[in-house]
Amino acid sequence: MTWSVERRLEFIDFRLYWEGRINRKDLTEFFDISIPQASADLRTYQLKAPQNIDYDKSGKFYFATKQFKPVFKVIDSSHYFSQLRLIFDRVLKKEESFLGMVPSFDSIPSVARVVDSEILRNILKGINEKMSMEINYQSMSRDQSIWRKIAPHTLAYDGFRWHIRAYCYIHNDFRDFLLVRILELRNLQPAAIDPSADSRWNNIVEVKIEPHPGLSDAQKKIIERDYDMKNGVGVLKVRAALYFYLEKHLGLDKGCSLRPAHEQQIVLANRGEIEELMARYNS
Repeated sequence: MTWSVERRLEFIDFRLYWEGRINRKDLTEFFDISIPQASADLRTYQLKAPQNIDYDKSGKFYFATKQFKPVFKVIDSSHYFSQLRLIFDRVLKKEESFLGMVPSFDSIPSVARVVDSEILRNILKGINEKMSMEINYQSMSRDQSIWRKIAPHTLAYDGFRWHIRAYCYIHNDFRDFLLVRILELRNLQPAAIDPSADSRWNNIVEVKIEPHPGLSDAQKKIIERDYDMKNGVGVLKVRAALYFYLEKHLGLDKGCSLRPAHEQQIVLANRGEIEELMARYNS
């Protein structure tokens, strides 16, 4: 079975699960295949999962049975919502998504963080070919930008902005640099920096969250469900280098327990353990 056939069967699975129905036209239009090929794909799916699909002769469409169970992978809400979000951000056209019946929806706009394509291209070259470079970087700790030498090894996303993790020759350690703050780039050269020496990047921190103690039992239960907690505790695994961004994103700073319970909702359950680990990685 070719990858393209597998992809079409996954499409059938997706449509049946989320929309409850599919016909040959859905396949011919999305994949630009012939009607006979679409019919063959639907027969293949029926053979693979006969309990999932039935045919409505009057409506001339296939529909999901009450016994339907996804075949190709666990279909969850995050997969569905990601497609909606990509459509909203205009990364994906409606007709390019697996969604046939797009529901009415809206979203707050993403703040544009435009990274210069040529700078990104050279950063990627530096990562892939293990090179150092000089960047004209504007930090918020200095009034003016300065040229500094770095050796990047990884891209990182903090939920809002893209960074590079790189060795900084000024400070002689590994640091984060925001891509949007790199104004110019020059002088790419081979580098002998070993990314395995970046302990904050290569070590994982387990962040344990729990409902705010000031919530009622009923409120705690809904927070446990909201964050997919088990036995009242949710565990998030993050690289030590990215912990600061997660803490900020979730509002888990040291003063979070002082905010009203209904506003804060979650607190950090293992702050002492994390602070000890972070101190070790900083040493």
